[in-house]
Amino acid sequence: MGSALRSFASLLAALALSALLGACATKPGPATSAGAGQDTGLDRMERLTLAANRCWFKSGDAAFAPYSLAPELSSFSGRPRFLLVPRGKPESRPLLVVEGRKGSTGIDVYGPLMGEPVAARISADLSRWRAGADGCTA
Repeated sequence: MGSALRSFASLLAALALSALLGACATKPGPATSAGAGQDTGLDRMERLTLAANRCWFKSGDAAFAPYSLAPELSSFSGRPRFLLVPRGKPESRPLLVVEGRKGSTGIDVYGPLMGEPVAARISADLSRWRAGADGCTA
């Protein structure tokens, strides 16, 4: 239970840091058609990260019990992402990377877990959440 609480606290801290860094960013000049609606992917990746945490980890889903969520939303490269790593080993090589793309609604999903049976579930959940749904798999 303590590990889950620490993971959730880490997620909240990362989201708070992301919001804080976003507030410190240079504000664009007068709105233009190119700059006003520019999509950095951060909002979408925050939503996906929160859904993954809620549905895969906080729910106690057995398929994701061997893993921990590691959000990396504050990205100066324009590619916010979250990782799944072995539980209790946050420094380990990621088993799954879900990465947003600046200026695109697309995401990249890759890593060893995409070759495992859980890949179909991961793809279905991410597709559903990207389309705006926020529920967990029944």
